[in-house]
Amino acid sequence: MNKKIIIAIIVVILIGVGVWYFLFYNKNDETEVNEIIPEEEISEEQMRQTIVSLYFYNENTKSLVPEGRLIDVKELVDKPYDKLIELLMQGPNNGELSKTIPEGTKVNKIELKGDTLYIDFSKEFVDNHEGGEEKEKATIYSIVNTMTNLTEVNSIKILIDGEENKAFNDNKIKFDDPFVVIKAEDENIEENTNSI
Repeated sequence: MNKKIIIAIIVVILIGVGVWYFLFYNKNDETEVNEIIPEEEISEEQMRQTIVSLYFYNENTKSLVPEGRLIDVKELVDKPYDKLIELLMQGPNNGELSKTIPEGTKVNKIELKGDTLYIDFSKEFVDNHEGGEEKEKATIYSIVNTMTNLTEVNSIKILIDGEENKAFNDNKIKFDDPFVVIKAEDENIEENTNSI
């Protein structure tokens, strides 16, 4: 046989073996993708939820305690102040905590002016309050501590039926000036009288 023919046959055989190797034998070059499937799918509703802290009164420890509540982010985007006050007025889920806003209280208007949130309550806020300075402080600071979780709010001004400078019925806590947050969340309310 001619030397050129033998070389051509060897080249054809090598090309054939190479093609066969890359097409059928070499599976390592193909990246096998395994889809990771979570054990439980996260629903669209769960992806839109966030936790807010609402402050309620603990009778045993005489302190305000935060209670986490899972809510839809959309509710906070639309009317964050109204939603948080509504949740406070509904009361705690934890049976050891007490509602701080008196029954029958309505919110007339909520408005942010600068970094102060003006909340205009109906007269039931003072008329239906059980009284006592400790409980009055608990009411005020459950609102203040809850609402100042929103970054744009630094203080709360309370109005009663549109009027400023009102007070609880015993006149111990007046609503003359805006209230600011109590820094130590779990301290006894009686120890935190400097802001009032």
